[in-house]
Parts: sequence; C-alpha cells; structure tokens
Amino acid sequence: MEPTMLKQYLADSPPTVVPLVIKPHFEALTNREKLYAHYISRACWAGERITMRQVSPESEHIYDLIIKLYKDCKGDWKGLQQKTGISDDDLNHFLHYATQFLANGGNYKGFGDSKFMPRISKQDLKSLCSNDNVTLIMYEQVKDAMYADVDVAKMHLGYPDGGHVSTYYPDSPNITTEEITVVSEFLDSKGLLPENTRLKKVEGGNFELLLASSETAPSRLDIKETKLTLEGKLAGKTVTFKYGDHSKQMKTVAEAMREAQKYAGNEHEEKMTGEYASSFETGSQEAFKDAQRHWIKDKGPVVECNIGFVETYRDPHGIRGEWEGFVAMVNKERTKAFGALVDAAPELIPKLPWSKDFEKDKFLAPDFTSLEVLTFAGSGIPAGINIPNHNDIRQNEGFKNVSLGNVLNSKGANEKIPFIKESDLPIYEKLREAAFEVQVGLHELLGHGCGKLLQETEPGVFNFDHKNPPLSPITNKPITTWYKPGQTWGSVFSSIGSSYEECRAECVAMSLCCDFPTLKIYGFGDGSKDINGEAGDVLYAAYLSMARAGIAALEFWDPKSRKWGQIHMQARFAILQTFLSAGPEFCRLDYMKGDLSDLTIFLDRSKILSEGRPVVNLLLQKLGIYKSTADVEAGTKMYQEITHVNAFWAEKVRPEVLRQKQPRKVFVQSNTVIGEDGNVKLVEYESTCEGMIKSFAEREYI
Repeated sequence: MEPTMLKQYLADSPPTVVPLVIKPHFEALTNREKLYAHYISRACWAGERITMRQVSPESEHIYDLIIKLYKDCKGDWKGLQQKTGISDDDLNHFLHYATQFLANGGNYKGFGDSKFMPRISKQDLKSLCSNDNVTLIMYEQVKDAMYADVDVAKMHLGYPDGGHVSTYYPDSPNITTEEITVVSEFLDSKGLLPENTRLKKVEGGNFELLLASSETAPSRLDIKETKLTLEGKLAGKTVTFKYGDHSKQMKTVAEAMREAQKYAGNEHEEKMTGEYASSFETGSQEAFKDAQRHWIKDKGPVVECNIGFVETYRDPHGIRGEWEGFVAMVNKERTKAFGALVDAAPELIPKLPWSKDFEKDKFLAPDFTSLEVLTFAGSGIPAGINIPNHNDIRQNEGFKNVSLGNVLNSKGANEKIPFIKESDLPIYEKLREAAFEVQVGLHELLGHGCGKLLQETEPGVFNFDHKNPPLSPITNKPITTWYKPGQTWGSVFSSIGSSYEECRAECVAMSLCCDFPTLKIYGFGDGSKDINGEAGDVLYAAYLSMARAGIAALEFWDPKSRKWGQIHMQARFAILQTFLSAGPEFCRLDYMKGDLSDLTIFLDRSKILSEGRPVVNLLLQKLGIYKSTADVEAGTKMYQEITHVNAFWAEKVRPEVLRQKQPRKVFVQSNTVIGEDGNVKLVEYESTCEGMIKSFAEREYI
C-alpha cells in the first residue's frame, strides 16, 4: 500500500480522551435503583465480545492481547516499557491504538467502518509482548491481522464478494450479494426477523442461519421449522437454523437481566427485563419486540436502558443488528424542554413538505428524555437515539427518543475547527453544542418519528384509500407503489435504507430549526422571526455545522470502492450538496490556493429562510414520499445521484479533509461494583489511555 494511502489508516495519535461524567446523577439514585442500573450495565458489557466478533475475525483476539498485557504489568506500563526496552513513542503508540480499539469495540472504526492500525511497528510490538510466553503466542496470532492488508478492499467493512470484510457472514468468503438478498427475502417472507442472526454459506451451496441465544435447543421458537428449502434462484438449497450463536455471552447477559428484574421499579420494567432475558435465552425476536413494547410504555423512568441487536448500520445488507446496550439516568431539568417539544409536535409536523395523507393518522407522543449515560457498550456512543426500529411498533404503538446529555456536552482539549471562516468562529464555537442539541432533538423526535408507510397490511387490506390513492406532491399524480404484505421499510430499501433514513431525519431537523417558536422551546429567542438575534445565531450555527460536516464527510468515502463507509456522513454530504444547489450567493466553498489548504465555507445567514430551507424541503419531500410509498427505484436513483462524489470532491477536497481531520472523541466510562455492605459503588477512572484500558480490564466478565 502506498505510504500516502497507508497514513489514513493509522490510529489517531493521540486520541481525544474525555470522561463520561456521571457521578452526580448516579449518586442521586436509591440503592435499589443503583442495583437495577448495575445489573443492566453488566448485561450491556457482557455482550461486548459479540460486538467484536461482528467487527472482524481478529478483534476478539486483539482484545485479549490488550487485556493480557495490562494484567502482565498490573497497569504499570512504564515498568513494562523498561523491561522490554521499547521507546516512549512506541509505548504511547500502543496505548493510543489500544484506547481507540476499546472505544470502537474492534479494529475497524465504529464511525466509518475502515480499519485502523497501530503506529508501533510489528517488531516493537513483539518486544512489548516478549515479557511473557503466553502473551508472545497471542501476539503471533494477531500480528498480521492488526496491520495493513495488501488488498485495500479488506481495510473496509462491506459485502464479501466486493472483497471487503464482514463477519455477519462468517467463514463465507464466497457468499454473494445476490445469495444474501435471496435468502434474506425468503426468510422475510416466512416472518423471521433477522436482527440477531448471522448467515453462513456451507457445503453444497447450502446455508446456516446462526441465531444468538444461550440455549442450543430453545424452548421458544418464532418459527417452528429448523430447516427450510429455498425457492426462486436458489431453489433446492436449504437454510438450517443453528441456535446458540454467542451462547456464553447470551447466558451471562440473560442472567444479569434476571438479576435486574428483581430491582425493577414498576410492572413495565419487570416485564421488559423478563422478555429481554427470554429473548437472549431463546433467540426469540418476538420476545425482544415484547420487551420493546414494555419499554415504550415505561414513561419517565428514573433509570433508562435499552439493549440488544439494535442498529443495522454495519451489516452491508442493512438488516442484521449490532450488539449494543446502554443504561442512563434521566436529567429532569433538560427533559422539561424536550417535553415542550413533544407537546409542539402536532403543530410542527404539518409544516413538513407533504400532505396528511403521508403522515401517521395520529402522532403517538413519545417519551423524550435527556439522559446522562452511565454505560454505553457497543462500537461507539451516539448523541441521540430513536427506537425501537420495528416499523409495526413505531407506526401503531409508539417509540422513544433520548438525547445523551453528557455525550453532547463533552469537549476535548484544544479542538481545532477546520473549514469555518475566522469571522464565523466566535458564533460557531459559542453555539455549536446548543445548535447540535436542537438538531439532535428535532432529528430524533420528528425526523425519525414522522411519516407514514402506505401499506397493504394483508391481502386486500390497506392502511390508505387504495381506490382513491393520494396524489404524490412530486408528480401530482396518484401514487402507484406501496408496501406489500410482509414487506418492511428495511426489507425494501435494504442496504441504502439506513443512510437514506438518516438523511431524511437530518433534513427534518434542518427544516424545522428554521421555525423560531421551536428555537424558543430550547430557550433561544422569544419566538419571533429574528435572523440576527440569539435564535438566529443558533440557526446559523446549525447550518454552518451541517455544511462543515458535509465537507468532513469525505473522510468516510473510499476512493477505491467509491462507496461510503459511514451512513450519517453520507447523509450530511447530501445535505451540503443541497445547500450548494441553492447557488453561490447562499452557500459555496471559498479558497484561493490550488491545493485548497485555505478552504472555508461561505454561508449567507440572511438567506437561510429564503434559500436554504426551500432547497432542504425539496430534498426532504423526495426522501419522505419515496419512503412512504416504497418507491425504492426512484429513491435509490435520487439518493445515489446526490451522494455521488465527483473528481473535484474526490481529488481536490478529500485530500485536504484528510490532512485536517481531527481525532474522534473516545469516552472513558465508569464501572459499578457491589460492596460487602450490599451497596453499589461507582468506580471512576482517569481520562487517559491508561484509564481507558484499566476500565475494561476491571470488567472481568467481558
């Protein structure tokens, strides 16, 4: 691999390590509430090895090596350095890599899906591992996989037949995208939910579906058959169901949830934790959905949580979920503002660019809370969450929104801000967190919460007037497509769906943050239109932030495969292109130098309402209508066009983005332990690489 290309895959040095501050909120709990939080936290982290297995074949072994090295030196890294004779730089490079690995739950970026490698050389890493024979054997097992692959495609997650890595299809280098599609559509037709599965191609061109469960012969089955014969292009081939994937971890997770159940604060929490445990024991996704039903009914809990195979971003096919889990405390003061936003939702939704025919018959007011996170296990921590992802629950029963306050408010020291003009930096630096909180709230509540899927729910039964179908605002003609029986948003839009949906939600936020009464809910302005006042400053910061994100997004586009590796950044690139389409008087890239080393964003705040919002609404309308009507052909064509990276962006802008890229924040999280007196104690760690490694080493149940 060329040195210039190799450089982009090196681990951040140093990473930006910040604390996830939780102590005041945790200490305010009763001991019963602390016990509930403790056991759910344990359940979340107990599944972390699953995340690692979902990332790459080598991730779990690299984790074991990091923890073994910590135990060898009992956390005295300087002492180990002296014994093994490596330099200060070598030790720091290893600690930087280990920290980034632990934060990402593997050796591919949780935000970007590209591999990152240690800056320490193989020989020096071998020296670091030479103090113990077992450690040296562990090093030999992973030494090649930790570093660059001669095939650049393998530096990225994706479909195996594209040359990429995906352990959602383990030991199946010859499985094709078409085979994955055919098997997935067949299982979807049988009503099997795929989130907790992996698919393996075996001898004779047959397949095994691996289902996560502690039991290998479950007492509860969503589908009674354990072997099915495929139809269509794979007619005659079979799919055999193999329960017990991740069985050891699923057992530990389920046991922890059973313990948490003893300390539940109400009936919904008791039933929720029980259904979670049942799902993890048996592999039943129907039990998991029942857990989600109780979760959305558990309004305003003191301790909030969610756990399981949730987000499908990293499966190249977009249907299999990555393990994650969180437990958090509700910030009651910040939640008040979100409650006001929920109350305002029925007035805000009609401002979106489609008629009521394409909106839910009734807005199901969700629980929308600001949380302070104790634990977030997985491959990274988001700023906000809108779940569950099951559309039948979302559309008919409801959902929840959470904003993660101590994630949003975290700051790294001396953060550089490329691409913002000097004249804009004061407003941007002052208000970017506030603007982001507004954006996250609108994105999660209304972005993911709005819109109706027009469906034939069962043969001959429709949730819209099929005989007089609504007019599409795009064509001004009656719609001709909708979801057929058994189809879901995920199964129809498949691999493009996750990024498409994030773009739709971001557009909702960009549209509605132009509404000054909405900004007043967050405490900015008096609700009157004033682009030059305090609320106007927040709006301007929000648009600047989105435009800047659209430029920075190019870090996550791979020039070899010409594909996006991060769904949110692909969405932000689309919105930047939309801003630019309004013309250079509203938004443009400014630069004087040929290498674009002086690149900045020009955005005229006085034209946000007159030029910016209208073009955002045009994109949002297409995103929303194509999704509502299952028009995957038009939706895919439109989205691929707007996220296409041409030569200027690939060859001019992207190199400058890589030159100025900033390390992504990684969070040191606290642990909880039960003392001899039965009380739960919080264990905090230094916000350093050493503190990060220690925090994981002390979670001995991982």
